[in-house]
Amino acid sequence: MRGWREEVVALSLRGYGYGNEEDDRPEKPRRYGVTEMRSPFYSLRPANQALQEILDSLGPFVDGLKFSGGCHSLMGKELVREITDLAHKHDIYVSTGDWAEHLLRQGPSSFKQYVEECKALGFDTIELNAGSLKLPEEALLRLVRLIKSSGLRAKPLFSVNFDSSDIPASGDRAFGAYIAPVKEQSSERVEDVDLLIRRAERCLEAGADMIMIDADDICQRADSLRADIVAKIVGRLGLEKTMFEASNASTSEWFVKRYGPRVNLFVDHSDVMNLERLRGFNMRRSNPASRLTSPFFLM
Repeated sequence: MRGWREEVVALSLRGYGYGNEEDDRPEKPRRYGVTEMRSPFYSLRPANQALQEILDSLGPFVDGLKFSGGCHSLMGKELVREITDLAHKHDIYVSTGDWAEHLLRQGPSSFKQYVEECKALGFDTIELNAGSLKLPEEALLRLVRLIKSSGLRAKPLFSVNFDSSDIPASGDRAFGAYIAPVKEQSSERVEDVDLLIRRAERCLEAGADMIMIDADDICQRADSLRADIVAKIVGRLGLEKTMFEASNASTSEWFVKRYGPRVNLFVDHSDVMNLERLRGFNMRRSNPASRLTSPFFLM
């Protein structure tokens, strides 16, 4: 909650016609302007010690913590529980990352056990990598409903993989439209953007809380970022229901400049402070009141 100084300043400025709470990035738990952080578990220090140091300084700016690459599967249950408890003390939700596809090899019952174990260990969100799962659409929707019925959040992850041969050297084409290859293909498939959006819409209808968009071939680097695909996804799914992976600081900057502080981003822990600075700068530029209500000005 805001302190008394923040409330006095905000109310006074609104009384003079400055500021609108709808323009401000809300306090945690946030529905938009979410920053999800990649876990720092490649550190040589103990995982909980490294995370403790990071959250002590960055905790107010982080909404979610993701166990990337299934790293939780290599940890003891006690350590995983320590980490999820630590995150919850900082009002941070914990996501599994894209590991569920490995469980489905053992059959549908193993996935249900996985969901139950994740809940027991303190996870709040289970990520489903739609590309790696390679499931029929109805099967993916059943997994979303299973996760939701257990009381956890479901976050399907989608990616768009375009072969370079399917993108004309010049000229425009419809989003996701297939064209005849002009040279030998280097990959097996071309993902239809409209198909991705339709599957994501059905996941949201089934109860999914957020759609994660993988950086590969969309927003891996700022200089080759597919602004057209990002715009179409945001236009169809909405800014509040989408989260984009930002691979580096320049990509984060592009998203905040284009879509403002309300955009949801998944970043490395080393980029959290820079992202918060970008959000604050963009918000202060569009709203004079937030210059005074920002935590950077009221410490």
